[in-house]
Amino acid sequence: MKQSRSAPDYILLLTTLTLLSIGVIMVYSASAAWAEYRFEDSFFFLKRQLFFAVVGVTLMIFIMRVEYWTWRTYAKLILLVCFFLLVLVLVPGVGLVRGGARSWLGVGAFSIQPSEFMKMGMAIFLARYLSENQKKIVSFKRGLVPNLALVMSAFALIMLQPDLGTGAVMVGTCVVMIFVSGARISHFVWLGVAGLAGFVGLIASAPYRIQRITSFLDPWSDPLGSGFQIIQSLYAIGPGGLMGLGFGDSRQKYFYLPEPQTDFIFAILSEELGFIGGCVILFLFGILLWRGVRAALAAPDLYGSLLAAGIVSMIAIQVMINIGVVSGLMPVTGITLPLLSYGGSSLTLMLVSIGILLNISRHAKW
Repeated sequence: MKQSRSAPDYILLLTTLTLLSIGVIMVYSASAAWAEYRFEDSFFFLKRQLFFAVVGVTLMIFIMRVEYWTWRTYAKLILLVCFFLLVLVLVPGVGLVRGGARSWLGVGAFSIQPSEFMKMGMAIFLARYLSENQKKIVSFKRGLVPNLALVMSAFALIMLQPDLGTGAVMVGTCVVMIFVSGARISHFVWLGVAGLAGFVGLIASAPYRIQRITSFLDPWSDPLGSGFQIIQSLYAIGPGGLMGLGFGDSRQKYFYLPEPQTDFIFAILSEELGFIGGCVILFLFGILLWRGVRAALAAPDLYGSLLAAGIVSMIAIQVMINIGVVSGLMPVTGITLPLLSYGGSSLTLMLVSIGILLNISRHAKW
């Protein structure tokens, strides 16, 4: 491999740090009242988010200096560890249950979410497999089926928790990677039909998912039940208007919108900073994705291109789902907004993945 460039993509780095800084500030604003009530410390979530941010940025800077093809060497081991953690979290007494999902492993005073690790682990492995077996990908049986079988095995373990949002992001990321590696469009048409049927089956198999669909179509049919979160989110976004109510002046964060510092932080941001504030966030994400796509296109080898494409698509899909849910355009599913929402595993893993993307940018042939 050629020697690294002396500098990464500083626009990508600056955009990431800007989004992270806004996220830390908004986590405090959104969580202060809830933290004061629950922990008698309005800075409780802020202090933890700052800790995660410092750890994440430190890891991002370190990973940025690790040559991206290093992950190719350990791709199989990384995937095996991720599968092991997904199985471990399902063991009664080991996995922690929160919000009805057994999705966390306790590590001291903190907890980790194995499904977050699987998103990145699967991207690293698929980038290696697809770059080494590109000719097979045009074959349905020899190329597409083995990859999808692996992805769906991980998805099945995630759904046993259950965590539809994270599973959907992982599957979507893998599908994009397989597609850009050269898979035939006709295969995706049939897989799309099968995937839609499977998605309908997943929804029909759990009553609470059916309630989420019906509440998405008409949240006011059950305003105190399944439609509660969507209604409260819209009550936050609507009054924000063009300029917002002002930083710290949100009304919905006062126990109307459940845990607003996580999945619904964009609603609080829109309420306080208005339509303009929301557009600024979307603009920053647009820059981040543009620089990521640029690095993927200019990567010196197929592995780097596919890995960068996986990271970019993972961020893009997660942003679209989160903001779609918050704005009432999609059914409610628990998923964080990258770099902005409160959460240790999601924030740390997102910064690590961007660190890999930054290293790829150091080798890019601009």
